[in-house]
Amino acid sequence: MKCPYCRSLENKVIDSRLSKEGDSIRRRRECLSCQRRFTTYERVEDILPMVIKRDGSREPFDRNKIMIGLKKACEKRPISIEVLEEVTSSIERHFQDLGEKEIPSSAIGEMVMKALYRLDDVAYVRFASVYRQFKDITQFIEEVKELLANSQRRSQEGPKE
Repeated sequence: MKCPYCRSLENKVIDSRLSKEGDSIRRRRECLSCQRRFTTYERVEDILPMVIKRDGSREPFDRNKIMIGLKKACEKRPISIEVLEEVTSSIERHFQDLGEKEIPSSAIGEMVMKALYRLDDVAYVRFASVYRQFKDITQFIEEVKELLANSQRRSQEGPKE
């Protein structure tokens, strides 16, 4: 492990702990050259599917892209980073559990849309406007109208027990 401060490869592990979710190990390290401390996280590398993009190209599944999209959609919204991490992990787990070798990017986008729909209306509309590539304001207004109608229906039904 390379020290992020002096780039030395010589360091020692001071403390190791399992993450709350149990899917990674947090290690506290000390560089033997500069004596500064830093933290690393180790995750089991799961075999994830290849993602088939709209243009037909393929690329490896990247949870960071999901997280970046969620962060952009939820910018300045009252949603914690922990919640976004949970959503990202849930989506990643879903596609691992499917066991497919390839998945369309649209499947990932739809899962993100569903998660944002449950989390925050504004974040949902932000993501939808980019993901659905609205051609004009009319399509955008239709999406917002549908969201409002569903929101009113949910509020009339009351809380589910």
